[in-house]
Amino acid sequence: MRTAICPGSFDPVTLGHIDIIKRASKLFDRVIVAVLVNVEKQPWFTIDERMDLLRKATKGIDNIEIAGFDGLLVEFAAQNNASAIVKGLRAVSDFEYEFQMALTNRKLAPDVETMFLTTSTEHMYLSSSIVKQVGLWGGDISPFVPDCVHDEILMRIRQRSRH
Repeated sequence: MRTAICPGSFDPVTLGHIDIIKRASKLFDRVIVAVLVNVEKQPWFTIDERMDLLRKATKGIDNIEIAGFDGLLVEFAAQNNASAIVKGLRAVSDFEYEFQMALTNRKLAPDVETMFLTTSTEHMYLSSSIVKQVGLWGGDISPFVPDCVHDEILMRIRQRSRH
């Protein structure tokens, strides 16, 4: 069974994330969407909330699992018998950082390949940060997030905007 890891912060999940996850699910037998604890970021949603949003947004994709992790991604991949890490690239600006990470992961775990999927053109500009920013200013986030989690994300944005 070919297993891949789709890692990310997913704070919150966007349609761009779902696009990459769905495409990865067609390439691999099993895809673990790995929600990471990123010490460099201050998340708006807890790891459990992000995992719950992802479960709702990926419902119906049979070969997807949602898991949380902290630590080295390659160690998480090894623990789950994953042979690949799948990352989405929006623009050239993403590539430099992701390329460095891929080379580091390759050095740490030569048997784990990193695959880059370019984001679909309709989602190239989209990020969780954009969703939060648009929402904070009262803009419509519905074109950016899955319908099934829209209201939960909007509620959190409203809570944050009051502080």
